[in-house]
Amino acid sequence: MFPTTVAGSLPKPSWLAEPDKLWAPWRLQGTDLAAGKLDATLLAIKLQEDAGIDIVTDGEQARQHFVHGFLEFVDGIDFARKVEMGIRNNRYKAMVPTVRGALKLKGRVHAAEAQHARAHTKRKLKITMPGPMTISDTIADAHYGDKVKMANAFADLLNQEARALEKDGVDVIQFDEPAFNVFTDEVAGWGVDALQRAADGLKCTTAVHICYGYGIQANIDWKKSLGTQWKQYEAIFPALARSKINQVSIEVINSKVPIELLKLLDGKDILAGVIDVATDTVETPEQITGVISQVMKFVAKEKIICCTNCGMAPMHRDIATAKLVAMGRGAALARQKFA
Repeated sequence: MFPTTVAGSLPKPSWLAEPDKLWAPWRLQGTDLAAGKLDATLLAIKLQEDAGIDIVTDGEQARQHFVHGFLEFVDGIDFARKVEMGIRNNRYKAMVPTVRGALKLKGRVHAAEAQHARAHTKRKLKITMPGPMTISDTIADAHYGDKVKMANAFADLLNQEARALEKDGVDVIQFDEPAFNVFTDEVAGWGVDALQRAADGLKCTTAVHICYGYGIQANIDWKKSLGTQWKQYEAIFPALARSKINQVSIEVINSKVPIELLKLLDGKDILAGVIDVATDTVETPEQITGVISQVMKFVAKEKIICCTNCGMAPMHRDIATAKLVAMGRGAALARQKFA
C-alpha cells in the first residue's frame, strides 16, 4: 500500500554537471561523459533505494533536459539554427531548434541508461519521456505546417522507443505532459489521442505526468497569477479518465488544485505529489501522511502512489535526498496508520 516513486528527474552530481541548475552544462566530455552518465544513473538508483523508494527511475541523469534529451536522437531537427519561441502559451521564451524534415529516430534513445538501471536494481523501474503535445510546444515547425501532424509524428517515435524500453525490462513508462494544463481546450481533442498513440501496444504500466512545472522562478511567478484555485485540470481529467493510460501523476502538497477533482480520474492509479519541489523545506513524515489522508477522501487507498510534485533536477542535491527520505518514511507511517 502507498508505494513510492519520483516524477522523474533527480539532481545530478556536481562532477557530472553544474549543480542547482536546470539545463545544467556538462562537466565531462566524450567517453568520460558517457561513462559518467551511467555512473550517475547507478548513484540515483542507490539514492532512491536507500530512501525507501519502491519504483525507481534513472533520475534522468543522461539528459540535460527532459524534452531535448529525446530530441537529440531525432533526425529532421535543425539544432544549428535556433529561433526564439514562447513556451507553455508564452509563459516564458526559449531558443528552440526547428523541425525541417520528416522525423525519424537515429537509433535507440534511452537504451544505455535503461539497461544499466535494469541490471542494477531488483525494484520496479520507471523511465520517463516527454509527451507529444509538450514536445510540440517546445520546438519550432518548418516542415509539417500543422501542430497536430507534428505531434503525431513525435508520438510514433515515442512509441518506437517505448516498445524497445519495454523489451529492456522497464516496468513503467511515463509520458510527461506539462502542456496539458496550458492548452486545456486541445487536450480532449487531440492531446489525449496523441498520448495514446505514443503508448499504443504497450503491455507495461503507462503513466502521464501533468503539472504546473519545476520549482523555478518563472513557474512560481506564473502560479501566483492563477488565483486561489487552479481548476485547469477540471477540463482535462475526464478525457484522461477515458484514456487507456493507467496512471496519472499530479501535484497535491502546497498546490491550489481542488483535491476533489481527483474524483474525475476514477479508475486510474493516482501518483499523488506529497513532496513540494518548489521549496527547500523538507517535509515531515507526518505532513506526508496528512496529504495521503486528504487524497484518500477521493481516491481508494490501493490506487494511491506517493510521488514528488514534479522533477527535482534543479534542486540542491542534499535537499532532494532529504525529501526522498521523508517520502519513504511518510509512506511507511501511512501504511501503519491506514492499514
